[in-house]
Amino acid sequence: MTAELTRGQNHPLPRARLEIRVSAGTPVVAGATLGDENGTIHGDERVAHPGAPTLPGLEVSRQAAADHRLAVDLDAVSDEVHRVSVLLALPVGGRGPARFGAVAAPFVAVAAPFVAVTDLDGDEVASYTITGLEAESAVVALELYRRQGAWKVRAVGQGYAGGLAELLADQKLPQAHQLAASIHEAVASGLVRSIPAPPAAAPAHHPDHGTAPQAGSGAPVPPASPYDPQGASAPGPQAPGAPGRHGAPQPYPGVPGEPGSTGQPSASAPAGGGPIDYSHPRRQTTAPPSPPPAAPPAEPGQPARPVAGDATGWSMEERLYNQVWGMFEDLARTTAAYRSAVDFADSRMEKELDQALSDPRSRIGGQGDAAREAARARHGQLVSQAREVLDRDVAQLVAEAEVVEPALPTAFARWDNPVWHAYRVPMEIPMALRLGDLHLPEADRIRIPMLIRLPLERGLWIDSGRSASPDGSFADSHEMRRLGLETAVAHAARLLAIYPAGEFTVHVIDPAGSGAQALAPLVQSGVLAAPPAQGAAGAADVLARLTQRVDLVQMALRGGAPDALPPGLDTSQQLLIVNDFPHGFDDRAVNQLRYLADEGPAVGVHLMMVADREESAGFGPLLDPLWRSLLRLTPVADDHLADPWVGHAWTYEPSLVPPGSQVLQQVLSQVAAARRSWGR
Repeated sequence: MTAELTRGQNHPLPRARLEIRVSAGTPVVAGATLGDENGTIHGDERVAHPGAPTLPGLEVSRQAAADHRLAVDLDAVSDEVHRVSVLLALPVGGRGPARFGAVAAPFVAVAAPFVAVTDLDGDEVASYTITGLEAESAVVALELYRRQGAWKVRAVGQGYAGGLAELLADQKLPQAHQLAASIHEAVASGLVRSIPAPPAAAPAHHPDHGTAPQAGSGAPVPPASPYDPQGASAPGPQAPGAPGRHGAPQPYPGVPGEPGSTGQPSASAPAGGGPIDYSHPRRQTTAPPSPPPAAPPAEPGQPARPVAGDATGWSMEERLYNQVWGMFEDLARTTAAYRSAVDFADSRMEKELDQALSDPRSRIGGQGDAAREAARARHGQLVSQAREVLDRDVAQLVAEAEVVEPALPTAFARWDNPVWHAYRVPMEIPMALRLGDLHLPEADRIRIPMLIRLPLERGLWIDSGRSASPDGSFADSHEMRRLGLETAVAHAARLLAIYPAGEFTVHVIDPAGSGAQALAPLVQSGVLAAPPAQGAAGAADVLARLTQRVDLVQMALRGGAPDALPPGLDTSQQLLIVNDFPHGFDDRAVNQLRYLADEGPAVGVHLMMVADREESAGFGPLLDPLWRSLLRLTPVADDHLADPWVGHAWTYEPSLVPPGSQVLQQVLSQVAAARRSWGR
């Protein structure tokens, strides 16, 4: 059971290896300090922060984000350490709020930072919602402290209006102001992981307008406000996505150091630090993380040649996962720098043109035309310089993608990757799966795999509504429903393929039987738990059984008796695919779907709906919570996902089986054979 702490309360910690999850209503900087018995910090080397994110037994994120995961191994900290204090601070110089009390009303539910301490199985040990903050811009959220040989957690919630400098000074840290400044500088500069900083270039300078920021120059790029005017909010585990196709981009959960997230570990985790367990919660290992492979020597004057697995991790799978998310973050930030430089060039040209028009002397002769032409030439030069830097950074990422993509394991690989030809049913659950690809319009030649951690923390909504088709025309409703269900089948097949035999079960509700053709690979291979349920009665029966399963498992866990489940209860992960919603569903069925979406993931029941929001409008407000709890995906390319750093609208492309390929049937036949053998 989770202990919900109030300020000053403490709670014992059951184990040494822990995660501290932080969720806030705005991007924050997360850090930690190692203090003695009196809480005194004896030097900068006892502070983990974005500029120095690892200490023995401690790792924090390198970025400001709305959600963080801090890894802690209390057995690895030195004997002199008696307090581990978790710090939160608002970034300096961004467009977000300058004090914790100024978080906008729409996010009031998560306006006060929420901190949870969990074990490595993901079970919360203690949680604390920090309330009463007003003018403070930094806060000690909680502390882990040593008492009589055992560790405890205490809710602190001590805020500081003077920010990080005042907080660190209060912990008796020498040079507190200098360290606070360096922390904010590290956050502002972004600390991009794999794109090296370009060589210094002569800045484009104008005596009246200053120096233009260059893309990739390391100049701070203001982070996107969590209350972006276009509606892209800072993502979080419970952040609602935009329900409609024409709404705001939906925050992508699964981005490291973010909300969605799902609270994934940072893709930019550096090497070094203490023996922190980065492995999947259900994977046990005692070996230390192996270092990334060494890059081949580069030609003089050329960037280092990329290497697959060039990131920190306990296994190649972990390193590749972190490397992919590092590429995602790098592309987000270098594109933000380019856009910032272009915006600067546009605004400067507008100012120069206004000055030329407002000066009466420019109307004499050709002075006005010359001034306008010079302004446009300077604009073109700035944009060209920014584009050159962007192209260089993207070329480096393309080279990295060319070595990473072929090295990906089956759970991360596209369906056309040759790794599927050597597929065998796995013996353990992977850490993540691929749901598609992401790209940006400025860098259309590179695709970043969209990886989601397992087990799923949110259900999926495959949008079968009217949407632009790949050739630019508009697909009709029947075509979109077919494409939506084919996408759902591809996702379900991948989930079945990457779980061990008997560890994943799929149910299907197809009320009108309209999805028979798309569902054929699942039905004919025999991997479904039962034939697709049809009609209102069939849908009601499946929903009742899954709802009862959620109730039984919840009661067993809350009662501390997980072994008391009824004999024969299927304890594997369950996926329910609902096709052609809302046909065949009444208000009661919708409430059951809402219940499964909200409560199911915590006990291994997941929902995947193929649905058109407009066709379901008749349910009114009853349906809104269901849409908000699901991650919206599309069967065709669509720009509806947003990153947590700069709020880019990323174009999502589903991971589909190539036309004419038999890989899906071959994989599912092995899954079915393994399930039959497992069930003997």
